[in-house]
Amino acid sequence: MANKGTEEAKPVIEALKSKGFSTVGAAGFCWGAKVVVELGKTDEHIQAVVILHPSFVTPDDIKGMKVPIAILFSEFGDYSKPKLFKQLDDVLASKSDEVDGYVKIFPKVEHGWTVRYNVEDAAAVKSAEEAHQDMLEWFAKPMSFAKVMATSIALASASSGPRGS
Repeated sequence: MANKGTEEAKPVIEALKSKGFSTVGAAGFCWGAKVVVELGKTDEHIQAVVILHPSFVTPDDIKGMKVPIAILFSEFGDYSKPKLFKQLDDVLASKSDEVDGYVKIFPKVEHGWTVRYNVEDAAAVKSAEEAHQDMLEWFAKPMSFAKVMATSIALASASSGPRGS
C-alpha cells in the first residue's frame, strides 16, 4: 500500500515543481504517514514531513529519514503506544545532527483526532487546531514559501471553520 501511494505521489510532486515550487512538504494522516515517510527517505521529492496519528510507521522507517519530520501522536488509540513514542523520539535524538525532528503527544485524544473530531467539543477542536498549527509551523520552518502559504491556509480555515466529525 505504501509503495503504491509513494509512487502515485511522485507525479503530483513533480507537477508542483514544474509550476515553480522548489520545495514541497508532505503530511500523512493515519496510513498515509507511511507513504510520506517513504518519500522522506530521500530529499529528491520532498523537503519536510509531518505525520499525524501515524499507522504502520516503525523506528527503522524513521532511521531512514533524510528530511525534517514532525510526528504528532494521540495519547489513546490502536497505534498510540508509549513504547513506540519513546523509540521514535530516541531515533530522532540519535539523528539530531543529520535530520531535524520531534515527537509530540496530544493528551486525552484518540487516533484520528485531527480529522475526526466533534465540533461541539471545545477541547477536541482546540487539540485539532493545535495540531494543524504545529503542522503549518513545521512546514514554514524549512521552506521559504511556506509562511505565506501557511498564513493563507490558516486564514481560509478560520473563515470556513472546522468540518466536523
